[in-house]
Amino acid sequence: MNFEEFWALFVVVGLLLIDLAIRVVAIIVVPRNRKPTAGMAWLLAIFFIPYFGVLFFLLIGNPKLPRHRRRKQAEVDRAILEATHGVERVSDTRSWPSWFEGIVQMNRNLGSMPLVGSNSAQLIGEYQDSLDQMAAAIRDAKAYVHVEFYIFALDKTTAPFFDAIGEAAARGVTVRVLLDHIASMRVRGYKQTLRRLTEMGVQWHLMLPVQPFKGKYQRPDLRNHRKILVVDGEVAFMGSQNIIDRGYNKRSNEKRGLKWKELVARVEGPIVSGLDAIFSSDWYLETGEVIVTEIPAFDQPGEEQNLDCQLVPSGPGFRNENNLKLFLSLLYAAKERIIITSPYFVPDESMLYAISGATQRGVHVELFVSEIGDQALVYHAQRSYYEALLRTGVKIYLYKAPYILHSKHFSIDHDVAVIGSSNMDIRSFELNAEISLLVRGASFVRDMREIEAGYRRDSRELTLEEWKQQPLRSTVLDNLARLTSALQ
Repeated sequence: MNFEEFWALFVVVGLLLIDLAIRVVAIIVVPRNRKPTAGMAWLLAIFFIPYFGVLFFLLIGNPKLPRHRRRKQAEVDRAILEATHGVERVSDTRSWPSWFEGIVQMNRNLGSMPLVGSNSAQLIGEYQDSLDQMAAAIRDAKAYVHVEFYIFALDKTTAPFFDAIGEAAARGVTVRVLLDHIASMRVRGYKQTLRRLTEMGVQWHLMLPVQPFKGKYQRPDLRNHRKILVVDGEVAFMGSQNIIDRGYNKRSNEKRGLKWKELVARVEGPIVSGLDAIFSSDWYLETGEVIVTEIPAFDQPGEEQNLDCQLVPSGPGFRNENNLKLFLSLLYAAKERIIITSPYFVPDESMLYAISGATQRGVHVELFVSEIGDQALVYHAQRSYYEALLRTGVKIYLYKAPYILHSKHFSIDHDVAVIGSSNMDIRSFELNAEISLLVRGASFVRDMREIEAGYRRDSRELTLEEWKQQPLRSTVLDNLARLTSALQ
């Protein structure tokens, strides 16, 4: 054997040993503290494409924020628990469903926020109307404006919103803006947006910045997905809508004529201070600055809008999947009706069991999703669950193109609902910072039922018979996308 042959053999044996070592180490390391489905998906990736699989795992394999961020989040949670001890002012607990108190306590333990009563809320289902109402509230600001959005972009549609915060800053109102770094950076006009904020004298910071040369780095797809506006601690807006044109300023969306359909809640009452606390927490996490604001006094609202509300923050800074546990608890608690609206519905096994269990005990379950998708992988992963859901008796409504139904809400029975930024997918459960609002109040659920009825009129029902006619290529794409969705 000459030197060249020996060297070639040495390289082959070395690569085989490295490959074997990767597989052995992966079996030990990957499944640790990870869901079985996610662990299996990662192992499959590493076993089939070992070198790329390992590189991919090193880049995005850790679904939690850096340790120092989690310590700061725990510090914030303790401060909120101490500051809100005994603040609960709620309606007559004798009218609560028997299960409601336990869910409230779970949310308090997981996310620190209390349930507070004497709130009012208005649902806004028109895209331009929500922007107009937010701008109008900012124009009335006297002390401060807190703005926090996943995507925050200056364009023709959002120009009046930017004008409003500029006018507020010019008259001495403190304006603070938080925008997600990666999400906002990916849209057209990002640098123009930041330049405009600076020119207006607005205090702004990027959320979860990926700037390794500045010492700021975490897994790139761990994002802050919240959408919050608070004005003077008296009125707040939250829901699914970002501050951007409803076509998201993407040429591909413009070619397809896509338009986003959203739902935003305008709230007043003590719960506004809770939303302000969430904003202040995120501001502190990004800047180290503690915001001190005066909590305003609130009048008792009318009986029709005397809502009990509780905020449930969630995300990679928390030890638990707070939003998933809230959703599961409500699914198991429902006695008559469950209506889910989610643009990206990619449930895990626990949610599938909860939904199938609900239909099997006679609960009427409806799911509203878009007929078309804007993100191919998520769209196909979502479709992979349709047959199982239809077979369990879930009614699936497809909101008609060219609209993307981006609203995120969930109602059960007659007096409990959730609205917020959270999708019902693995990304929102584990990787995104989200905010959900649990509301108990028959008037609020009636308003949400009207919104849902409008969706139903603008949708078509998907039947099992229709679904069985899907071509094989669609089934293959759906199932492949489903496998990738578990790589968390």
